[in-house]
Amino acid sequence: MNESQLERYSRQLLLSNFDVEGQMALFESTILVIGLGGLGNIAATYLTSAGVKELILADGDTLESSNLPRQVLYADTQLGLNKAAAAKAQLAAKNTDVTLTVLPDRLEGERLHQAIERANVVLDCTDNYTARQAIHRACLAAKKPLVSAAAIRWEGQLVSFLYHQNKFPCYECLYPDMSDAQLNCSQSGVIGPVVGSLGVLQALDALKIASGCGRVEHGLLKIFDGFAGHWREMRLTKDPQCQTCQS
Repeated sequence: MNESQLERYSRQLLLSNFDVEGQMALFESTILVIGLGGLGNIAATYLTSAGVKELILADGDTLESSNLPRQVLYADTQLGLNKAAAAKAQLAAKNTDVTLTVLPDRLEGERLHQAIERANVVLDCTDNYTARQAIHRACLAAKKPLVSAAAIRWEGQLVSFLYHQNKFPCYECLYPDMSDAQLNCSQSGVIGPVVGSLGVLQALDALKIASGCGRVEHGLLKIFDGFAGHWREMRLTKDPQCQTCQS
């Protein structure tokens, strides 16, 4: 760690339960963020600022004006650009220590598996069940830790799966079949700070997993009611009928 890095990350290094060891682990970590919308653009900002080695940014969508109230990383001048490329342009100015890799397409099939194999931690910041299911199955197969979040209207939820530790239940124990549930914020609306709150917590879990510092509980579902300002938690249990993680 050079003098510039010691100064930049000094507030993290002051933490006795993080210190140099945690920062050096981040310097060796590659984190994949799938979806650079409201969740992903916030999570990616914190991950970049914290000093991970590489951040892989994957998104096939383009930036629209209706995105801007909650996707606060972006500027008006970037409308019409691919979100992953627009995110890289903004993040590159925040920390030159971090390698930013853009995957400007929707990850599917073998390309999804290849991207996940490269990562130490995967963040699912997508907005539909079909994508979440595919990401979860690929992480489970590759034994990669997954930090998943979702937000709609005034509500949000966060859950992490430590598949690298061979832990269960899996994502489909929670949602066994929601193939018809394709509602997202473009249909139902969403309030920006709710999305941002979940993105911050995704970044926190990802940093704890990558650094090996702090506690992340497998399968602990955290549910946020932004309208009332309340959190509640639910511990998932393995579904004996789940065909995905049956062993």
